[in-house]
Amino acid sequence: MEFSLLGPIAVTTGSGELSLGPAKRRSVLALLLLQPNTTVPLEQLIDSLWEDEPPEHARTVVQGHVSRLRATLAEGGAQAYGIELTTHGSAYLLRLPEELIDAHRFGELVALARPEAAPADAVPLLREALGLWRGPALTGTVTSPPFAAAAHALEERRLTAVEALGRAHGALGEHEHAAAVLYSAAVNHPLREGLIAGLMRALFRTGRQSDALEWFHRTRRLLNEELGVDPGERLRGAYEEILRAEAAHGGRQAARPARGTQGLPADGPAGAPSFHVKHAGGQPPVQGSTAAGAPGGTSSVAPPSAGSPHDARHGSGSGAGSGTGTGRAGAAPRLLPRPPARFLGREDQLGALTRALTDRASGESPLAVVVGPAGVGKTACAVQWAHLHAGAFPDGQLFADLRGFGEGDEAQPAEILRDFLLALGTPPERVPGSAQAASALFRSLVAERRLLVVLDNARSSAQVRPLLPGGPHCATVVTSRSRLDGLVATDCARPVGLHALGHEEGAALLGAMLGPERVAEDPAAARELVDLCDGLPLALRAAAAQLTARPRWRLARLAAALRDERRRLALLSAEDTGMAAALRMSVARLSADDARLLSALARSADGHLNASVAAALAGYDPERTQDGLDRLAEMHLVDEEATDVYTISTLTQLFARDERGESRGRGGGGARGAQDRSGADDEPEGRG
Repeated sequence: MEFSLLGPIAVTTGSGELSLGPAKRRSVLALLLLQPNTTVPLEQLIDSLWEDEPPEHARTVVQGHVSRLRATLAEGGAQAYGIELTTHGSAYLLRLPEELIDAHRFGELVALARPEAAPADAVPLLREALGLWRGPALTGTVTSPPFAAAAHALEERRLTAVEALGRAHGALGEHEHAAAVLYSAAVNHPLREGLIAGLMRALFRTGRQSDALEWFHRTRRLLNEELGVDPGERLRGAYEEILRAEAAHGGRQAARPARGTQGLPADGPAGAPSFHVKHAGGQPPVQGSTAAGAPGGTSSVAPPSAGSPHDARHGSGSGAGSGTGTGRAGAAPRLLPRPPARFLGREDQLGALTRALTDRASGESPLAVVVGPAGVGKTACAVQWAHLHAGAFPDGQLFADLRGFGEGDEAQPAEILRDFLLALGTPPERVPGSAQAASALFRSLVAERRLLVVLDNARSSAQVRPLLPGGPHCATVVTSRSRLDGLVATDCARPVGLHALGHEEGAALLGAMLGPERVAEDPAAARELVDLCDGLPLALRAAAAQLTARPRWRLARLAAALRDERRRLALLSAEDTGMAAALRMSVARLSADDARLLSALARSADGHLNASVAAALAGYDPERTQDGLDRLAEMHLVDEEATDVYTISTLTQLFARDERGESRGRGGGGARGAQDRSGADDEPEGRG
């Protein structure tokens, strides 16, 4: 159920719009919505509904309208939404979640937008806020002075948002957009000097200085004719800045940089009045004044101040627990998976993550990308680091599997953003519909929080970018089989590469899984198992699972079984995880040409080759072969050890030789219960 004040008064449910009846009944509802969760005296309702002397039966009329509104809301299922219209003596109270009121959502979105500090985020937030307007505010109410004053106050807030949107576009250098946003508002409000000043600057920065100056002279004439006053400081300041800049450039004006360089600074805040908000939970407001002229002297449709965007931006409380502009009170989110079991080694990589993610010298939000082949333990490394350093991020830790290399479709940013916003306390009905607006809201909510974001199993840089927090106190870890060079180029991501385990580390992992005594009794077999598993933690864990299920087997017996290349991939599987399934997900993301190239490379005798050998094996021309090798190396399906020296791991060769990606000859006692099943990815791989 949603309540509309920003246009015709309306109540909408999932089945359509409720019939509210005549203007006075709509006016009663509007007045209650302007002061939600606050008792409204019957006398105030009467004074607002009748401009002249009210009739003798006015009390009965109002009581009848309230009764009908109560029945209408009940028929629309109000109780399910926590909505109740009650009588308190000679006053009425409409109790409801304030986020159901469009004017309240508008105020919160505007409050979160920071046109100068974060213009790229402010643009979608302000556009979504202005998109809530469906016409003049409070349309359909009576034409008494209290409602006119309340409608005027709401319109002032809309114009303030329009000015802010213009400034945000200007800060991004999008001066044509700024001019388009401000123009229609300026036409309809020709005496609003801040609006005209912003339009003048936008026009000037697009090279339309004559139009900009004409707006000044037109407004000056109107101010003199209608109000008998001269232009104020803001309008006069914009005019003088344009004249100075024009003189400095000989009258030739090009499009201006975003932040008003060369003597033309960006426009400042609009200076519009703030509004008092009463919270449903009874929290007192921190700042703001009452809206003069509104019914009853107050307006509670503006954005909340206490425990909302201010707290979110200044780090009070404990993250989501301190409340946000669109959030519920609650604990800071702790979404990390449990720590990886039997995690060993990787000290160098953990240290590299620490250096990358604790570097505050740039004042930017640090970003690290853990990359490596399937099964190497990227997720485990990232999650282990996150748990070790969780205390440095008291406002919460977020985690999401982006499913870039998994069964089914990859996760869409809008899906992940919704989960993040809900975890941060945003009510479901207040999560923006568009991914762009949801991304902007996410960045605004965490701008000053100490928050860690772990984005696992990413397919591309484009999938990751909308999910990155912007605050300097946040940090992000991404894992991927792809190098994600785009994030390195555009977001200064620090890559942290993971490689296969050596003999000592691999044997230690087997010992941690099986017990050190079992490994110590046959160290040569343990060493061979590490080689047969290509040193990949996922493969070693699958091998350990086979041995755990067969406590009488010595390590040498499993090593002998794994020497049979027809059975190796099947043996290196354990229920829903295994190397064949993990590799299948990587190969599934290749183009047909690159998949054929990989199959050709698998025919290499020792897994070492150069571009010429690869071209001969694949039957491709040199340029096509080189491009394909580069893409395979980016996906860590081959490794470029040196210039024009490529290697392909044994397990990848075995998988690629079968174009269906299935091991041949799975039979045999050692493979029982170890048949490959799809669905493994970096989550199971990473426990090593």
